[in-house]
Amino acid sequence: MDAKDFRRIALSLPGAEEGSHMGAPDFRVGGRIFATLASQRQGYGNLMLGLEQQAAFVEDAPDVFVPIVGGWGRMGATHIRLAAANEDVLAGALRTAWKLRLEKNARPVRKKQAAPGRTRAAKKTRRKP
Repeated sequence: MDAKDFRRIALSLPGAEEGSHMGAPDFRVGGRIFATLASQRQGYGNLMLGLEQQAAFVEDAPDVFVPIVGGWGRMGATHIRLAAANEDVLAGALRTAWKLRLEKNARPVRKKQAAPGRTRAAKKTRRKP
């Protein structure tokens, strides 16, 4: 598999669109990213998975899936070694990331609440010592 296969399969998913994030191709559903080709020069596609999905993929195929180093990887972002993946594995992984993104998109957005006593009005009326 290669970047062309990654793109073809990602765009075959219902509602998927290609965009760009920081100069790299990304794939979105509902306006939100589920996969990227930010690491294609290193031979990877990137999947936005949950930690449980990431752990399962890495355990099942450690030669194909690798957590992305750093904070993104600790949140589930996962490399897929394109040359080591076959069509079924790549399609299944992309479908998993796409489905997770759809599920997250369907959740209601929670507004952050200001801490008690820390409203804008409270900030304006505080006196400096």
